Amino acid sequence: MAGRTAFRAHCAECHGADLTGSDVGAPLTGTRFDYSWRGKPAGALAFHVWRMPPKAVAEPGSVSAEAHTNILAYLLRMNGMESGDVALPSDLDAMGDLIIPKLPGMDHDPYVPVTKTEKQSALLDNLPSVTEEVLLNPSPNDWVHWGGSYDMHNFSRLDEINKENVSGLKPAFRVPLREGRSNPSPLVYQGVMYLYAAPETLLAMDATNGDILWRHKYESTGKVGNHMGVALHGDRAYFPTSDLHVLALNAKTGELIWDHTILSGQSGFDLRSAPLVVGDKVVQGVTGIGTPTGGYIVGLDIDTGEQAWRFNLLPRPGELGSNTWNDLPYEDRSGGSVWDQGSYDPELNLVYFGAGPTYDTAPLVHPIGKEGVTNETLFTNCTIALNPDTGELVWYFQHLANDQWDLDWAFERQIIDLPIDGTMRKTVLTIGKLGILDALDAATGEFLFSMDMGVQTVVAFVDPETGDKTLNPHMAVPDKTKKVFVASSNDGARCWPTLSYNPDTSRLYVPLAKGGMVAGTEGYQLLSTDIRLSSGPFPDSDGNMGHLQALDLGSQKFEWRHEQGPPMICSVLATAGGVVFAGDLNCGFMAFDDATGEILWQTLLDDQPSSNVVTYSVDDKQYVAVVVGAHNYHVDGWTHAYNRSAERLGMPVNNAPRGGAGIWVFAL
Repeated sequence: MAGRTAFRAHCAECHGADLTGSDVGAPLTGTRFDYSWRGKPAGALAFHVWRMPPKAVAEPGSVSAEAHTNILAYLLRMNGMESGDVALPSDLDAMGDLIIPKLPGMDHDPYVPVTKTEKQSALLDNLPSVTEEVLLNPSPNDWVHWGGSYDMHNFSRLDEINKENVSGLKPAFRVPLREGRSNPSPLVYQGVMYLYAAPETLLAMDATNGDILWRHKYESTGKVGNHMGVALHGDRAYFPTSDLHVLALNAKTGELIWDHTILSGQSGFDLRSAPLVVGDKVVQGVTGIGTPTGGYIVGLDIDTGEQAWRFNLLPRPGELGSNTWNDLPYEDRSGGSVWDQGSYDPELNLVYFGAGPTYDTAPLVHPIGKEGVTNETLFTNCTIALNPDTGELVWYFQHLANDQWDLDWAFERQIIDLPIDGTMRKTVLTIGKLGILDALDAATGEFLFSMDMGVQTVVAFVDPETGDKTLNPHMAVPDKTKKVFVASSNDGARCWPTLSYNPDTSRLYVPLAKGGMVAGTEGYQLLSTDIRLSSGPFPDSDGNMGHLQALDLGSQKFEWRHEQGPPMICSVLATAGGVVFAGDLNCGFMAFDDATGEILWQTLLDDQPSSNVVTYSVDDKQYVAVVVGAHNYHVDGWTHAYNRSAERLGMPVNNAPRGGAGIWVFAL
């Protein structure tokens, strides 16, 4: 306590109250601390603590030796070192024998230049091309798509790790990553792992030990935002940037092949999702949260990067759906953001994307009553089916019209064959922030069925024939004079973390966070209706905000549900070994029995899991990988909501110091 008080009095102005640094002071926690001070004598750090000018005090030199020592003890404690029975000495010479311990995996330094060994060069030189056949029928040894496969099942046929032996899973290696915001999915091909890492960096690594093979750092001209990954095709790796470029790199060397600017000199747009390579097109979604004319999807020529087509998610005047915006001028409409990568069906030659809502909701609350004009806001909260060759719209289905609460239906679309009324149908499934599953015919967009996970209060009824949703009358129209509990919150009962579908058992596994938001006059403002929001648990909460739900899609029945305090915060991964991997807000990482929900193995990570969980095999050895500490809106939002209520509801709190960004890889 004394160390924290002294730090905040004398150091926090430059280094931040949370030790994460500022424009004038370096971070004193996380990766920067680890590679600056671990493995060195505590006296070396103490020397810098002693010599750094403190915040202005009454007299120079008035910060005592005791206060300096307390600050040092606080820094060590906040970086994971336990306090002992003997006080730290207050002179530098006495600290010479006290070594600040290194972390596991610190042989990998995310800051040093890459120098490849002969073996590492051979791994890249011998890397086969990622052909169209590889993308259509990927080997279970590889993970070549953001969702594992074009159909986005997020499922692996590897079974070396299974119910019988998963309890023996151990860390194989940990690679530290530089600090920043992202929620990436590693891709692995023939023993090479490709990973987007902050800031604006693509890494190629040896997937068996984490050795860096090459690093491509892009210098963005804009504010660096969240990104979700990369795409592979041929001898190239593709990734988007924060200043609205898409890059094609040589997958063996990291050298730039082409750089296409989607949009230049206009703020408010972003490229969050991983590109989707289909045939000779690189398909990229664009977010446009509050930006006039909104988001869109582009198809780029795979050889040159030049734009071949563009589909606007807010229809232009005269186009289909342009009359659904309450007669707002086109330039005043915004939203329709694409957050997640699309899926692809080669038989139908269709790509499926989801579009987010608008944030400028005030002009859309009530229909204006003009004939032929509605306030449904197409194509927000829609599933969009496009021809990837031309960008032509083939069909759409709107899951929630005129969304006044930021309840996106913007996440992955899974392509699944299911029995419907005794006949096998190819379906497209998706679940929005409300935790309601909608199943559509993949060829036509016809509504087939819906399943409600039971963690929402907004939709009172889903028409079983059309899928139209009747809203709870207490929250159909925002009214800041009436306090109302809305669930889910805008952080989402489910958000970007992907679901996992096992086609052998017809089971779908859904990670959920149960909570909501009180709408009224207090809290933060997100939407233009001036409603204030504050997140929290259900009024009758039992303290379990984390849920993992198993569904039998063949029979459309709910199976087991695991409930716990901290929300599930990363993707889930089911495998042919009969296990389901998942991670939670308190840094837990676990493997469940896919049939019963029993926890078969669990460990504590050194930071919050914040990516897709993937698995792959090299030389007949199966690995499981997850990125930690790469924070994003979903992780941060639920961390805030959980921490506000955890102590009051008796939920477990993990106060251990965070280890920073990195990728953990496990094996037997």
